[in-house]
Amino acid sequence: MFKRINLLTQILIAFVIAIILGIIFGESISVIAPLGDLFLRLIKFIIVPLILSTLIVGVASTGDPRELGRIGGKTIGYYLITTGIAIVIGLAAAFIISPGKGLDIAVDPTEEVDVNETEGVIQTILNIIPENPFEAFAEGNVLQVIFFAIFVGLAITIVGKKADPVLNFFDGFAEVMYQITGVVMMVAPLGVLGLIAPIVGEYGPSVLLPLLKVILAVAIACILHATVVYAMSVKTFANMSPIKFFKGIAPAAVVAFSTASSAGTLPVTIKNTQENLGVSRKISSFVLPLGATINMDGTAIYQGVAVVFIAQFYGMDLTLIQLGTVVLTTVLASIGTAGVPGAGMIMLAMVLGSVGMPLEGVALIAGIDRILDMFRTTVNIIGDASAAVVVEGTERKRNKAV
Repeated sequence: MFKRINLLTQILIAFVIAIILGIIFGESISVIAPLGDLFLRLIKFIIVPLILSTLIVGVASTGDPRELGRIGGKTIGYYLITTGIAIVIGLAAAFIISPGKGLDIAVDPTEEVDVNETEGVIQTILNIIPENPFEAFAEGNVLQVIFFAIFVGLAITIVGKKADPVLNFFDGFAEVMYQITGVVMMVAPLGVLGLIAPIVGEYGPSVLLPLLKVILAVAIACILHATVVYAMSVKTFANMSPIKFFKGIAPAAVVAFSTASSAGTLPVTIKNTQENLGVSRKISSFVLPLGATINMDGTAIYQGVAVVFIAQFYGMDLTLIQLGTVVLTTVLASIGTAGVPGAGMIMLAMVLGSVGMPLEGVALIAGIDRILDMFRTTVNIIGDASAAVVVEGTERKRNKAV
């Protein structure tokens, strides 16, 4: 009987059970954490071969570098515009809710938090080019895998018929990876249970209450961004019902919320976008891996809320110039921190530094960063899917017009 329940329902049931178990058993529920680790390992082991095979086939099937450039331009443009809108929504939500005013929390504002440094926009762009493709595969460097796959796909197109055996191999390999993805998704409900229950058990109500306004501001801004910006985008550019869109991407969104990893959710996002939203492999295999590394709408919202929260905590008034700098820095940092672990904390440190705010403020929000990461990753994943739908819709309209 359980098998007849669709995957989304299974995942949602597991999600609710996880919350209940976490509240009842507290930190002792961490004994089921290996279920979450198992799911994450299964997801991670298919990421690189899935991206490699699908992107090579997608680029080779395009057959036109100009078309690839057009698709790439639309994708990056969409990501940058929505990131700019997201930071504005985050700032607005924070000013309305005022999470840092009258706050009394037992956190030392001088506490130092380790934040990895980003190498900057230029070095990040250079790092896209792999010195050793096999090293990129082994390390799971998504941007470098994308670069390699694009060049292989283009070369297959240039070579022509002699390269057909290579194209057929990767085409068949992609089908195999889709099949494996389907099998891995059967474990998703158990994975969600193993990921969410320990988090609820660790972060009980007593820990979350002092910073509830921060969590609330991020959650409201994320929901607003998704239901307005993404809904309008898919409706305007692809004539897709927002209800269909959100229902189609829901399984990936729940997995993203549970794992707090855009790259880790990528196989599920690709599967949902193709099967539920009707996006072609050519588009999804390019737009989604790129989005998993550079699309930071959810993180931008987090930046907006965090900056206002820290400013209010320290009793600082942000000027219009500072707010403009926050918006600009966040948009640029979304590229500069691409593919770097802990991107949210890195970006926050960069943004605080850009407007002369104390970097020690990162410590105030570090305790609930994992909770906020769940919200921002979910928005990032939904944003990736909306970009794929939008690009697909515009390409179809263009092809009809030609």
